[in-house]
Amino acid sequence: MQQKYIFTLVLISLVSHCLAQDTPVFRDVDKPLETRVQDLINQLTLEEKVYQMMHNSPAIPRLNMPAYNWWNEALHGVGRGGVATVFPQAIGLGATFDEDLAFRVSSAISDEARAMFNASVAKGFHKQYGGLTFWTPNINIFRDPRWGRGQETYGEDPYLTSRLGVSFVKGLQGDNPNYLKTAACAKHFAVHSGPEKLRHEFNALSSSKDLWETYLPAFKALVDADVEAVMCAYNRTNDEPCCAHNFLLTDVLRKKWNFKGHVVSDCWAVVDFYQGHNVVKTKAEAVALAVKNGVNLNCGDEYPALVEAVEKGLITEKEIDAALAVLLRTRFKLGLFDPAESNPYNAISTDVINSSKHRALAREAAQKSIVLLKNNGVLPLKNNLAKYFVTGPNASDVQVLLGNYYGVNPQMVTVLEGLAGAVEAGSQLQYRQGILLDRDNVNPQDWTTGNAANSDATFVVLGISGLLEGEEGESIASPYFGDRLDYNLPKNQIDFLKKIREKTTTSVIAVVTGGSPMNLADVHELADAVLLVWYPGQEGGNAVADIVFGKISPSGRLPVTFPKSLDQLPAYEDYTMKGRTYRYMEAEPLYPFGFGLSYTQFEYSNLTLSKSSIKKNEKIEAQVTLTNKGNVVSEEVVQLYLTDVKASTTTPLYSLKGIQRITLEPGKSVVVSFTITPDMLMLVDDKGNSILEPGAFTVSIGGSLPGNRSDQLGAAKTLQTNFTVK
Repeated sequence: MQQKYIFTLVLISLVSHCLAQDTPVFRDVDKPLETRVQDLINQLTLEEKVYQMMHNSPAIPRLNMPAYNWWNEALHGVGRGGVATVFPQAIGLGATFDEDLAFRVSSAISDEARAMFNASVAKGFHKQYGGLTFWTPNINIFRDPRWGRGQETYGEDPYLTSRLGVSFVKGLQGDNPNYLKTAACAKHFAVHSGPEKLRHEFNALSSSKDLWETYLPAFKALVDADVEAVMCAYNRTNDEPCCAHNFLLTDVLRKKWNFKGHVVSDCWAVVDFYQGHNVVKTKAEAVALAVKNGVNLNCGDEYPALVEAVEKGLITEKEIDAALAVLLRTRFKLGLFDPAESNPYNAISTDVINSSKHRALAREAAQKSIVLLKNNGVLPLKNNLAKYFVTGPNASDVQVLLGNYYGVNPQMVTVLEGLAGAVEAGSQLQYRQGILLDRDNVNPQDWTTGNAANSDATFVVLGISGLLEGEEGESIASPYFGDRLDYNLPKNQIDFLKKIREKTTTSVIAVVTGGSPMNLADVHELADAVLLVWYPGQEGGNAVADIVFGKISPSGRLPVTFPKSLDQLPAYEDYTMKGRTYRYMEAEPLYPFGFGLSYTQFEYSNLTLSKSSIKKNEKIEAQVTLTNKGNVVSEEVVQLYLTDVKASTTTPLYSLKGIQRITLEPGKSVVVSFTITPDMLMLVDDKGNSILEPGAFTVSIGGSLPGNRSDQLGAAKTLQTNFTVK
């Protein structure tokens, strides 16, 4: 009996040994990652290597390697890949000022992404927009409202962008010690924010100070958070193409920041080397230049020319191997060469897609993104008035829910549908579109504005959509390739609102859609209340109804300054930060950064510091008492700003350095605390060095950017005090 047992053990051992020998090293999960990567590379021909460095990587049947397409999008939900939960556009998420919400949203997105991937692979599909490598988030600084793609960002502030971007990356990539849930990508590196029409040839000039003070901090934060990929931009920065920029890609990204992930080119950016920037003459020269400067993955179809580049001595196969190794690590970390059962993310089922939980989260995100810009007391409305009238070009338009880089959903709720679903039975609700989006009606008959005269409340849904702002080829109604060189709303919309205002003495509520600052001066003057709802996602209509009928109190804040006109700003092509964003703009804005009203009245009091002076290596605690003086439970976004009172170089007027979302019941108070650390007090000198100088600093804590304009618009008074650094 014992001999039989020993024989069985030996047989099992021999079978296991044979199976192990049959398993390629690159598929052996017990082998170190680098060993597996090198084993795979060693089995590839040069032609196979360069094709694996393209976004549409073909299958290699002899190695049982399926095709893999690297190009996927998840800006505010899985995009372009089928049915998915559509969350508010990124600028709307920016308006929430909520790091925890950003993490929960991106975690839901990555759940859906894995479920969609698992289902696709089971069917043998390997299409574009079906992989696990997502080219998001966009953490460029929204430095100028004319940029049509500013809607893809979290706004104009480096700190806010950093915090939300880090949370979004963590939710996308997960916390498993062995596998990435999905791979996130920080884009577009670096100094990239228009003009859209010129992006394939444009040279963005930035001083060292602006580079390190404004354009790079968010990228540094995401690299520190282990973002898996970085996308280099189309344009040149300081004369060098970003996708061949030795300083940015090698000196900063790889050496200074120690980035270990892969770099992907923006799509067909390598073509721009010889067709736009004219830094080389041939495709072979272009691809060699890109790889030598650290671009591992080619979104486009240029990298097959690497074979010619090797033949001409422009690059070596060893250099290609090194670049490919970095890229392949991502596929290994995603578990794409491992047995399905070894990766827990392979068990995520399609039940999570557009689930009730995710729809509720999309609604919460939309609620928190909506910014109340004006309210003369008409909101919140009762939902049982005799008659409501809904009108405007965007009231029933699904397009204004989406923004760009969106998924699709069978249950999207327009503003009209949301309002209709919230009004009590017995009340009338009527709808007419009234006008076109951006041009006068062909038919002069007006069967619309008269309805406002006999309604108790009129909702006018105005603004812009992805037809007028966005990426160069997507905004089909834009004469400026997606940019908005005209800051005003379309004239026909303002004329329409004026006519409605003339016809009625009852409440007029303007609901404004869009992804960028607009001139809303006339809207502010004519309407009794103004709600900025951005591109609010599939639950946008329900969220608008929740706000206007008082189910919740608005709590969104502007993540970008609304100037009164473009005349207050430098030229669009000028990348210097002087005069731009709340940090450097001295002119009084229409709406300041951080601004947003509530249905209650918050009061700040008793701002105190733990010390009046500190040494350079010390911290200081700031505390303020926040009180809800009204009769509505609400959330307040408490904002901490610091100002270097006197410095050896120009410093920002204010710098956001802390955010806390606080929920307070009526009549309740809470002490809110912030820790001010030495790194928050650093200035960037003219050479780009971060230094801490002794001297006075101002601490400002409130619900908006400090200033007269915030007070004029009804924001709670911001408190200020000083301390010194010795």
